[in-house]
Amino acid sequence: MGLIDRIAAFQADLVEIRRDIHAHPETAFEEHRTAERVATKLAESGIEVHRGLAGTGVVGTLRAGSGTRAIGLRADMDALNIAELNEFDYRSRHAGKMHACGHDGHTAMLLGAARYLAETKEFDGTVHFIFQPAEESEGGGEVMVREGLFERFPVEAVFGMHNWPDVPVGQFGLRAGPMMAGTNRFEIKVTGRGGHAAMPHQGVDPIVAGSALVHALQTLTSRNLSPLDSAVVSVTQFHAGDTWNVIPVAAVLRGTTRAFTPEVQDLLEHGVERICKGVATTHGCEIALRYERNYPPLVNSDHESQTARVVLESLVGPDNVQWNCQPTMGGEDFAFMLQARPGCYVFIGNGPGEGGCLLHNPRYDFNDAILPLGASYWARLVEHYLRTAS
Repeated sequence: MGLIDRIAAFQADLVEIRRDIHAHPETAFEEHRTAERVATKLAESGIEVHRGLAGTGVVGTLRAGSGTRAIGLRADMDALNIAELNEFDYRSRHAGKMHACGHDGHTAMLLGAARYLAETKEFDGTVHFIFQPAEESEGGGEVMVREGLFERFPVEAVFGMHNWPDVPVGQFGLRAGPMMAGTNRFEIKVTGRGGHAAMPHQGVDPIVAGSALVHALQTLTSRNLSPLDSAVVSVTQFHAGDTWNVIPVAAVLRGTTRAFTPEVQDLLEHGVERICKGVATTHGCEIALRYERNYPPLVNSDHESQTARVVLESLVGPDNVQWNCQPTMGGEDFAFMLQARPGCYVFIGNGPGEGGCLLHNPRYDFNDAILPLGASYWARLVEHYLRTAS
């Protein structure tokens, strides 16, 4: 089947949109300019526009034929709190913010598919184009679902896509089942008794207790979890003390846990609680734990994954579709939409990650060459899923 010629013909327009959004990054629930740009482009294509879900969310609705079936396509719009180090003309104009994950490209690809489908209408039913705010750690997808996304815009299935550096251009990856991990975060405050560093026996050292915590937490994956399961426990912050000769009163540790199933998520949470209690008893200190469930595991449904596979193989050939690709411990709040409706999330190759072109890197940039390919996948998926009645 291959790339859609009509979409390739307006690639320059998609590049302009993508680079404009890149130059004006907006973070969680602040995507006002981006949402306005999206809504304007949808309206120019004659697509019904709805705004207000999750504050800055936009949903475009397009109908064709007489079919009653409906499909949802989702793109994320938000940027990250990262200072961009790129020097090209369309680099971020907002200090400390940049599109370091490619949401600018995801938005442009979905707009491209919407434009093409509005022109051709070679499908029978309804497609909802979902432009979501606040994917980066703020759960905009959960907010949209909670505020009635699928009640207002009913769909049989919902589909998502993310660019993936180091996967060659022209290739896609997907799998049925767990695709991305559930993400949790924790904060542990260790309170001891401060004192003179030369007289440690007179105090209760929170740094020693905190260090014991760091080591003990690693036993959750090495000695508490089945070798057949996968999980990550990472302590990413350790804050304590202000000077060289004082044992501080307290230390604060922060970090994240990742897992592919709710059962392993439960094991990790209960394990962190147990270890904190044990270390507190052993070291004679007080430990307060704050443990937060953030995103659930992203789990692709079987039927919709096979549907996406068929469309992708017809688009780029079976050799360029990595079926049963390796899942990632990264998190994604599209998982909330997949809890509400069946669907599938795929990776589209962004090309080599050279020069820092890696996700969440200050030198990342979306590859404009894949814009028409991603838009073609969205369009062919709609045409396949909502086949025109004969």
